Amino acid sequence: MNSAINEPAQFVTVNNERFRVFITEEKIKTRVKELAEEINRNYAGKTPILIGVLNGSFIFFSDLVREITVDCEIDFFKLSSYGDAKISSGNVKLLKDLNCQVTERDIIIVEDIIDSGLSIDFIKNLISKQNPRSFSVVTLLYKRDCVKIDFKVDYIGFQIPNHFVIGYGLDYTQKARNLRSIYILDK
Repeated sequence: MNSAINEPAQFVTVNNERFRVFITEEKIKTRVKELAEEINRNYAGKTPILIGVLNGSFIFFSDLVREITVDCEIDFFKLSSYGDAKISSGNVKLLKDLNCQVTERDIIIVEDIIDSGLSIDFIKNLISKQNPRSFSVVTLLYKRDCVKIDFKVDYIGFQIPNHFVIGYGLDYTQKARNLRSIYILDK
C-alpha cells in the first residue's frame, strides 16, 4: 500500500487492487465541521452520548467529537458484519457492548458507512430496549441504493453510489484505514 503519511497520490494499491481518490481529505474535513455544527445547534443545552461503531468509525468519530462544542459523553459498540469481504455478510454480531446507561439520554450513533442498514437496525433495536430520550444517527457515507431497511438517518456526510470504498477508517481486510482521503475501487 502507498504511504498514507503524505498522501498526494491519486491512486493506491491494496490487496493487488487499484483504488482512486473519491473524496479528498479537504472535503471530508469541511463536511465533518458542517455536521458538527448541525449537532451543536440541535443539542444545545443537552449532553448527548455519542456512540461510535468500531472499527470503521474511529477516525470520523474522533474528528467529529473534536468539532462538537456541546457537552457530550462517548462510548463504543463493536460489531461485525463484513469479515474480510467487500460486501456485508448480512449477519450482524455484537463484539463489544456499551459501558454507559442510555435510559432517558440523547443518543447519537456515529457510523462510518451505512449500506444495507442492518447494523443500524441492530443497534436501534438494542438501544430502544433501554428507553433513550432520543436516538439519532450520523454517518459519513450513505449508500442509499443499498439500504434494505427503512429508517431515518439524521446527519449524512456524503451520499455515495454502491461502490467499495476504503480510507479514513474504512478498511479492506484491515488495511488502508490510515488513508486520509476516501478511495473507490478503480474499475
